[in-house]
Amino acid sequence: MTAFKSDFLNILQERGFIHQCSDFEGLDALAAKGEATAYVGYDCTARSLHIGNYLTMMMLHWLQQSGNKPITLMGGGTTMVGDPSGKDETRALRSVAEIEANKSSIRGVFAKVLRYGNGHSDAVMLDNAEWLTKLNWIEMLRDVGRHFSVNRMLTMDSVRLRLEREQEMSFIEFNYMVCQAYDFVELSRRVGCRLQMGGSDQWGNIVNGVDLGRRMGTPQLFALTTPLLTTASGDKMGKTAKGAVWLNADEFSPYDFWQYWRNTEDADVVKFLKLFTILPMAEIAKLAALKGGEINEAKKVLATEATALLHGRDAANQAAETARQTFEEGAIAENLPTVEIPRGELDAGVGVLAAFVKAGLVASNGEARRQIKGGGLRVNDVAVTDEKMTLSPANLTGEGVIKLSLGKKRHVLLRA
Repeated sequence: MTAFKSDFLNILQERGFIHQCSDFEGLDALAAKGEATAYVGYDCTARSLHIGNYLTMMMLHWLQQSGNKPITLMGGGTTMVGDPSGKDETRALRSVAEIEANKSSIRGVFAKVLRYGNGHSDAVMLDNAEWLTKLNWIEMLRDVGRHFSVNRMLTMDSVRLRLEREQEMSFIEFNYMVCQAYDFVELSRRVGCRLQMGGSDQWGNIVNGVDLGRRMGTPQLFALTTPLLTTASGDKMGKTAKGAVWLNADEFSPYDFWQYWRNTEDADVVKFLKLFTILPMAEIAKLAALKGGEINEAKKVLATEATALLHGRDAANQAAETARQTFEEGAIAENLPTVEIPRGELDAGVGVLAAFVKAGLVASNGEARRQIKGGGLRVNDVAVTDEKMTLSPANLTGEGVIKLSLGKKRHVLLRA
């Protein structure tokens, strides 16, 4: 393990954030002096960011904690273009109104892990629509486009993989890397930004920005990426039967967020404690020493600390208590996730397969059938054995709900 001069790189290395860096020595010297202004870009493609974005937010958090300045760049301009990275099809073009609505919905989450203000290491939020939407096409081609080699652009993963799979790439998508590279140059000129961070899938785009800065006369720029998130079993992290693990509470409840971390595989607990909590490393080392059934205590700590950082300590403690009541006491805790269904629909009878899909506990009727065969689905704590079972008002408990369960850890209440 390399010993760096800067707290920033030492923290990131110790916690497992570092994948690639364009120049460790140069970046280390800059960060050691508290002069590393860095940004991460966040496109406004949905109403909420997701768990993958949370990883780069934590990189910005530790940058700030080490006395350097973070920039959260909203992609009001780049969202109009669409990042082709990792996609087989062209992203749907979004209207300006939709992008603005998404941007407004996303903004609040950053203040959970960053401190904004006017101080030396206070975070700032900028929007690339401010400069990208004002560019003159001919001037852009002449002043910026001339620095890009089409031969090299064709070798970038975001382009090469699409072409190898014989999937069409639109000209607007092909220009995404030009826009992202120009963002880096513009941020360097405007606010002295010297570092861009992102997931490893963004390495090519970020290095393009470093190279463009050199060609356009900025001070030396730096690139730093983090590994893409996967679980110990090799699955891409951040997917559930309900879909993505969103950061906004109205898209993915604090209880669901807590449960997501509680269900972490044993082999991933320590890794996620380092990446997604701010617990001191000495405390994480103690949790890492737990063996056998005791590792469940480490999972609860992970769930509570990760949830507290994003949703607040009260919401995290409430989620932990709801889980305790549900699992240890067998109670129907009122804080469990709830799905409303029209009373008329329940009066007519709701098929059990459809009910579990509606609750988000399974992704399809087929998955529900497979779970029933394995004894994995329960209604009001009774195993479902008949896939043709119908739920009706007779299934309502005294609390006026129907408790649906997938395994021992995931529960949703149907309320009519």
